[in-house]
Amino acid sequence: QVQLVESGGGSVQAGGSLRLSCVASGTDYSSYYMAWFRQAPGEEREGVAFISTGGGATYYADSVKGRFTISRDNAKNTLYLEMNSLKPEDTAMYYCAADFISYLLYPRYKLWGQGTQVTVSS
Repeated sequence: QVQLVESGGGSVQAGGSLRLSCVASGTDYSSYYMAWFRQAPGEEREGVAFISTGGGATYYADSVKGRFTISRDNAKNTLYLEMNSLKPEDTAMYYCAADFISYLLYPRYKLWGQGTQVTVSS
């Protein structure tokens, strides 16, 4: 079973950029649909970006479309989220998720990482 570990979070000013990574251990990584979610204090977990097993299909929440880019490197068992033009409302804990079933941006994925904090100041 795949285990997920996120990294790359931090504190940036509005307009800045960050690149999150999610490294997966275990086998069959390329068979998993992957997604990024985020959760701010007191808020529900929100789907941010989705990518298909081969990386050919992606899907984004309207709130990040045009600013965030999801990608994956199956040879490195790694999922990425490139975040540009960051806004204070992007502040949240960011999680990667994986499953053999495509749930797009619904938080029904079976596997989750521990999260990495992103803080954007104005």
